[in-house]
Amino acid sequence: MSVRKMFAGTAAAIALIAVYAVIPRHADLRAFDPAEMARLETAMWRDYYDKRHAALFFHLYDSTRTQFGFSPLKSLQIVLSAAGAARTFQPTRSRREADAALPALVAYYRDFAPAAPVAFDAEQAARLELDWWQARREAVGPRDYGLTIARVAALTYGKNADDSGIRQFGMARAEAMAFRDARGGAIRRCRLGEDREPAWRGVPVAEGQR
Repeated sequence: MSVRKMFAGTAAAIALIAVYAVIPRHADLRAFDPAEMARLETAMWRDYYDKRHAALFFHLYDSTRTQFGFSPLKSLQIVLSAAGAARTFQPTRSRREADAALPALVAYYRDFAPAAPVAFDAEQAARLELDWWQARREAVGPRDYGLTIARVAALTYGKNADDSGIRQFGMARAEAMAFRDARGGAIRRCRLGEDREPAWRGVPVAEGQR
């Protein structure tokens, strides 16, 4: 095979990969498997606390790509915003310092917005997200910041924050995180995943997904 043909074949392969990566997909925040989301979220929290940035990046991409259906390129864009927010927030010691993570969080929610069932305010969602991140650092009880998590979910899924499924989602996620905080590195991987699954089952998923 000539060098010219090899070059042409390589160029064609690269073009096909690029097209595959950028073709728009019909992403949907409701089209996920609760058990798999629980597993991925468990992995992401472990990655975050252990400062395993490469693993966190991979699990974020996996959840965005396989569970919500974003294109590879859009998934990468979302992950970069999410990872940037987490990396900026992690070393901060006050809410004023933590506000530096807001631009990345706003970008994250703006990228997610097209897959939401209703339009929502990305900046409001980002501020609520940062509120509960900071609340966990300030020894606020899980039942309190669980309500904030529920408000984020209500906003992005177009539900009332008092909806029983949304409240269950917020409380279950908060309690799972409190369970982890109380046990630190001694926590068993499977138990934390089991504790998170009921939370994701409380989210209003699309028809046919359960």
